Amino acid sequence: MLEAAGRNRNALAATPGEGWALHRMTPASRLNGANGIRTGADGRIYVAQVAGSKVSAVDVDTGLIETISPNGGGIVGPDDLAFDEAGNLYCTEITEGRVSMMTPGGEYRVIHGDMPVANPITYHQGRLIAGELRLGGRIMELDRDGGAPRVIYEGVPMANAFEVGPDGKLYFPAQGANEIWRIGLDGGEPEVVAKDLGVPDSVKFHPDGYIVSTQVYSGQVLKIDPRTGAKSVLADIGPGLDNVAFVNGRTFVSHINGSITEIVEAGRTKPLVEKGLQWPLGLAVDEAGHVLVADGGFSYLLRPGEALQLAGMLFSPGFPGWIRDVACSGPDEWIVTTANGDVARWRPASGESAVLASGYARLMGVAVGPNGHAVFAEFDTGKVFAIEGGAGGNVVELASGLDRPMGVAVAGDGTVFVAESGAGRVVKLVGGRRETVLDGLARPEGIAIAGGTLFVADPGANAVIASDLAGGARETVASGLPIGGAAGAQMAQLGGVGDMCGPMNTFNGIAAAPDGTIYLSADAEGSVLALRRL
Repeated sequence: MLEAAGRNRNALAATPGEGWALHRMTPASRLNGANGIRTGADGRIYVAQVAGSKVSAVDVDTGLIETISPNGGGIVGPDDLAFDEAGNLYCTEITEGRVSMMTPGGEYRVIHGDMPVANPITYHQGRLIAGELRLGGRIMELDRDGGAPRVIYEGVPMANAFEVGPDGKLYFPAQGANEIWRIGLDGGEPEVVAKDLGVPDSVKFHPDGYIVSTQVYSGQVLKIDPRTGAKSVLADIGPGLDNVAFVNGRTFVSHINGSITEIVEAGRTKPLVEKGLQWPLGLAVDEAGHVLVADGGFSYLLRPGEALQLAGMLFSPGFPGWIRDVACSGPDEWIVTTANGDVARWRPASGESAVLASGYARLMGVAVGPNGHAVFAEFDTGKVFAIEGGAGGNVVELASGLDRPMGVAVAGDGTVFVAESGAGRVVKLVGGRRETVLDGLARPEGIAIAGGTLFVADPGANAVIASDLAGGARETVASGLPIGGAAGAQMAQLGGVGDMCGPMNTFNGIAAAPDGTIYLSADAEGSVLALRRL
């Protein structure tokens, strides 16, 4: 499938309702995230995309993108990839804890199914080697016929993208130690190659023999002498870098935001694939009209007339974790739900966060009421809670028995509204009872209230619906939207990543700005959309 049929649409193939205008506020992503990259025998760069749960190939001269293994195919949440001499594609599936293979004919099978936080993989002279991105992780040689693996080393502080060097040793980032190590393929004790880095997450060898290593925290790409550890900066692209590939001596770097950048020479770069969002989730707007965009392990601020600005990421000081939904609670202060089951207060400017409640199962929407209490939904248990007061405040149960609750909103009078995605409706909580406000929906997720109108993001119908809370009249604000899967199918739902985060479920956020603009997270194309009344 070539990119023209995918996520890179230049014009929105959506229809706004009568009296509404639809605008794209951020560019649509051409790649749904870009993690491991590897040069194929055809000279294209093959890209593993965890968020998109697919593998794509990029022509480095034209930028044309082709889907190799689609979302919903036999490879789930791929993080890194490698080829053997027969053209078989091997992928580590980080959320599934396994390694799978895709043949040139499109057949899939699992090679090894017991590799928690499976991440790096490489193929060298008939040997398939993979590792785990966790403290105390293993590096193993895998039997491609499904036999028992051989442990090369156990005890790595988070191994990431690696490669066998010219000396026949395996060079890898020991991410938790902020170092690069090497080890013989038959085992032994590892040696430190380089230290005091910017949190390395890849080690690849340039054809000229030196190491090129991306730094996920600092955003630098380093050139490192494997003999002495001496290093210099090739490029400073920005936090979130992931991997490196070479095509005919040209150097390309992937970023988790879906971009691929060519380093033309030291200090000079040019884009091959422009950046975007992986899978925008929750949205919230402050009194100044600034939009906070949750993108899983990254969060961004969107100010009118400006490009997205990074507000924080998993390696930033005080970042609360993999964020699913957000609500504004004051100037530069946000309440968030995370994939780790926490509700937290986050202040990006000062790099501070505080957990308000923890230990919950698959948290979804969050909202802040006029009394300052945070309300949040727990998907797995069908419950909705409120936190009375700040950190350490009393948590009270507002409702139970809901059918897969997702979005929550609080009206000006304190009434709580909940989207029941499983029941296809929105209810309000009144005196311990549930009253249906809007039904006949497909799979409602994010909800927002503005000016007495309830707005619902319904990815099951690829639409946004509005309902007058006073009279009950409803209208379709926009249809055919790039939210959810085609024809309302649900996007791939991914598991967690070890201790780093729990299940990485999608969530279509919607938020209302003071000027009446309705913002929507368009996960099917990796953008933020705006709906405005004419």
